[in-house]
Amino acid sequence: MLNATPQVMDDMDCYLPDNKSVARIAAFFALLSDPSRVKLLSALAISPLCVTDLAEFVKMNQTTVSHQLRLLRSLDVVSAERNGKIVKYRLSNPKINEILLIGVEYIGF
Repeated sequence: MLNATPQVMDDMDCYLPDNKSVARIAAFFALLSDPSRVKLLSALAISPLCVTDLAEFVKMNQTTVSHQLRLLRSLDVVSAERNGKIVKYRLSNPKINEILLIGVEYIGF
C-alpha cells in the first residue's frame, strides 16, 4: 500500500519522464562527467572555434579534441559549420551554456 496521496500520484504521472527520456537525460549529463568535455563546451560557449584553436585554448592535443567533438556532435550538443577548409564548432543550443552556468553557480565557482 502506497502512502502517497492521490494528488502526489497524479503529479508523478504528469511530471516523471518516460524511460526513453530518462535515458536521454542521463546520457546528456554523462557528457558533463568528463572534465575535457566540460572544458570544450565552456570554450565553445564563448565563441565558435576550429579544432586547432580549441586544442590550443584547452591545452589538449587535436586528436583528443576531435574525438570528443565527434561524440558531442553525435548527441547534438555541438554542431559544425564548414567554411572552405576550416570547420568551426559551436554549441548547438544556448541552453547548454545555461546548464554549464547553473553548474558553476551550484558549486560556487
